[in-house]
Order: sequence, then C-alpha cells, then structure tokens
Amino acid sequence: MGEIALVYVLFGNRKLAEATAQGMIAHRLAACANVLAEGCSIYPWQGAIEKANETPVLFKTTPDRCEALMQTLAQTHDYDLPAILSWPARTTAAYAAWVKEQTLPEGIDQG
Repeated sequence: MGEIALVYVLFGNRKLAEATAQGMIAHRLAACANVLAEGCSIYPWQGAIEKANETPVLFKTTPDRCEALMQTLAQTHDYDLPAILSWPARTTAAYAAWVKEQTLPEGIDQG
C-alpha cells in the first residue's frame, strides 16, 4: 500500500473550479483533480444564514506536496475564507507512485 493526500475545496462556480484544478496540475501541486457535481452549502456568515451553490473539487497529491497545494489554493481563492480540507488516504503502491511522479517539481529526477 501507498499513501497520498486528499485536498477538498469548494468553489463558487464550475468554471473557476476547473480552471483552478488545471492550474494546480500544471504547477505539479496535484496529480489529479475531480471536479464534482454542484451542491448546496448552507452556513452562517456575517450574522446571517447563507445559502450558495458551490462546486467541490477533490485534489490528489503527495503528503509532502499537500501543504504547498493548500497554501497556493488559499492564496489564489476568491473567497474571503475558503474551506480547504485535507486528510491522508491509503491507496495501491502503483497509484501512489504515479501521484508522486506527477507532483515532482519540474527538473527533479525521481531516480
């Protein structure tokens, strides 16, 4: 078995969710991103109960790239207080190796 990290983030619309997913993969912070179906979020904000349609994204990365992914998401997100959640996940050794290969910073040989 291998270990990866999952990072879950909500976005205000699908277009932004997909663009962010592509950017995180292009910068090798995530190996894969699943842009999920829109859902309804209900939460208190500034003294009122809010309701918003949001698009969740589940990023797959390595444990050692997780913090960089989360920081980049926090810096680039358009929400004042984005929910960026992470947790470890066990997977097959082959999939964990693929995730590691896809998230190595450019120019680094995994040798």
